[in-house]
Amino acid sequence: MSQPTLGALLGARAASHTIRRAAGVRHLGAYAPRCRHLAPADARIKGLGREIADDYALLRASYRAPKHPVVLAHGLLGFAELRPAASYLPTISYWRGIKEALSANRTEVITASVPPSGSIEARASKLAEDIEAQAQGRSVNIVAHSMGGLDARHMISHLRPAGVDVKSLVTIATPHHGSPFADYLIDGIGPHYLPRLYDLWERATGWEPHAFAQLTTKYLIDDFNPRTPDDPAVRYFSYGAMVRHKPPLLSPFRHSHHVIEEREGPNDGLVSVESSKWGKYEGTLLGVDHLDLINWSNKARFAVQKWMGRPPS
Repeated sequence: MSQPTLGALLGARAASHTIRRAAGVRHLGAYAPRCRHLAPADARIKGLGREIADDYALLRASYRAPKHPVVLAHGLLGFAELRPAASYLPTISYWRGIKEALSANRTEVITASVPPSGSIEARASKLAEDIEAQAQGRSVNIVAHSMGGLDARHMISHLRPAGVDVKSLVTIATPHHGSPFADYLIDGIGPHYLPRLYDLWERATGWEPHAFAQLTTKYLIDDFNPRTPDDPAVRYFSYGAMVRHKPPLLSPFRHSHHVIEEREGPNDGLVSVESSKWGKYEGTLLGVDHLDLINWSNKARFAVQKWMGRPPS
């Protein structure tokens, strides 16, 4: 996948680092003291890599399209598109506006739809089916959000479907090394109540609940990663993200952010920067949460920030 197309998707171009330094834009050393929730001397701040904060100013109207189709692989509880029963209501897309932005730059986009809370194995199998059906033997580049990156890694390493040739995998806030918040929830519920809760989940939603236990740090570090080696024929890239300050009181990520911050440092409310790293780490998006990454931004929050003289970057 060409780097300019990644820039169109994420607002992050490799050249921007040099340009921003030359222009005197604040970088990590200047940024650290502004993170109220991190002490300026916090060693964890060094792990952010290239900071992606104000690259929006460098976006162009058009980008060079990649040679192969781009597959968008969604995360936990995700979907490709939801079509409401009422025909007059608009279709809801997981990749809000992202597919359209890539298509406008002549990029062929394939959206996969896997079991929302199924196991990595089940999700990876469906991912392979969707790619085979839509790519029809052509090579692809995969861009995966959150758990979608784990599905893609499993598919590449273990399934090796004959009709799927993956050239690159770009993961965005994927918990490659597990989620401390998953640990917190599962430990808090306890082994006695977990089976009952899983059964209730399956009855209420119709979805199998096997994904949740596979997002713990123990499972990813001790089980999944050792037996899921990278394919040397595939190029692996990753991005992380973090909010700048403590999420507001009504944010769905306020508690999870606190739990993860205490254990692993900077995070986007669900996945830490450290857990996001796999393959070549391209950098950390600053000032965005886990849903901002797929353009499910809180417009009300942005409006308040603008009124307070802090418009979003």
